Amino acid sequence: MTNKQPSLLKRFLGWMNDDESTLDRELTQRLSTPSEESLRELSPEEFDAREAREEKQREDLYLAEQEQFNRIHNWATHKGVAVLNWVYRGLALLVCSFIILFLLRTAVALPPFGAEDNPYNNEVSQRYIESGIQETGAINFVAGMILDYRAFDTFGESTVLFVAACSVIMLLKLGDHSAEHPSAAMLEAEFDDRHHEPKNDEVLQLAAKVLVPVILLFGFYIVLNGHLSPGGGFSGGAVMGAGLMLYLNAFGFEKTSRFFTYKLSRWISYLALMTYAGLKSYSFFTGANHLASGIPLGIPGAILSSGLILPLNVCVGLIVMCTMYTFYSLFRKGGM
Repeated sequence: MTNKQPSLLKRFLGWMNDDESTLDRELTQRLSTPSEESLRELSPEEFDAREAREEKQREDLYLAEQEQFNRIHNWATHKGVAVLNWVYRGLALLVCSFIILFLLRTAVALPPFGAEDNPYNNEVSQRYIESGIQETGAINFVAGMILDYRAFDTFGESTVLFVAACSVIMLLKLGDHSAEHPSAAMLEAEFDDRHHEPKNDEVLQLAAKVLVPVILLFGFYIVLNGHLSPGGGFSGGAVMGAGLMLYLNAFGFEKTSRFFTYKLSRWISYLALMTYAGLKSYSFFTGANHLASGIPLGIPGAILSSGLILPLNVCVGLIVMCTMYTFYSLFRKGGM
C-alpha cells in the first residue's frame, strides 16, 4: 500500500521544482479521501471493510517479519555457529603458525652455543666483571647489574608489581566500609574466614610469635646485604611478605590491622616506587650528560656502600612485601 505512493524525496523535489501537477494531484488526493470520522458516519460497512484490510496487512507484515527473524536465528544457531568456528580455527591456526615460524627463524639465527663471539661472551659481561666493583661499588655483581647497569628494567618490574596489585584491588576489594557499619559482603567474608580458619590455634600462634620477628628481621637483612651477598630486594621482600602472611594466618585481620593496614600498604608501595623513580631519574640524568653524580660509592664490602644500590634494594623489597601481602589478603577475604 505504501509502495505505490511516491517517496518523500520525489515529492519534495517536485515541490521544489514548482511541479504544479504533482502538487495539485497530491492536494486533490488528500481532499478527495474522506476522513475516518466521515467515512464511519457515511458508510459503516466500508469503514469496517477498510479496517479489516488494514488489520490483515498488519498481520501479514508481522508474520513476514517473524518468518525472517526465525530464518536468521536458525541460520545463526546452526550454520552461523559452524562458520564462526571455522573462521576462529583458521585465524588461530594462522596466528600460531606465524608465531612458530617467527620463533624457529629466531632460533636458527642464534649463534652456536659456546662460540667465543656470542653476546654473553662479549664486552658487556667483561665490563660487568672487570669494572663492576669500581663503577657500582657492589660486591654482588648481580645486584650491581640489575640496580645500576640495568636499573631501568628493574624499575619496570617494580611498576608491574604495583600495577598488578592495583588491578587485584579493583577486582577483589569488597568496597569501602567502616568498623561501625561494615558492608554485607564484608560481614559474609568475615564469617566465612572465621568459619574455615578459626583463630584459636595456640600452637600456630606461639610459633608465629617466635618466628615472625625472626622472619621479618631475616628478610630485612637480605635486603640490606643485597649488594654484598646473594639476595636483594626481591628475595628479601618475599621473605618479609611471608612473615606477614604467617602472622595473619595465626591472629587474623583484626590484630594484623593494628600495625599493617591497607592504607599503610598503599602508601608504602607508592612512596617506595616514587623514591626509586626519583633516585634513578637523577642517576640517568647525570649519566646521560656525563656529569658526576656526587653520590659516594663507599668502601666495597661495607654495609654503607655501592651508592644508590642500597636504597634501591630497600624500595624494591618494600614493594614486593606489600604486593605479596595484598595479593594474599585480597584473594583470601577481599579486604585488608
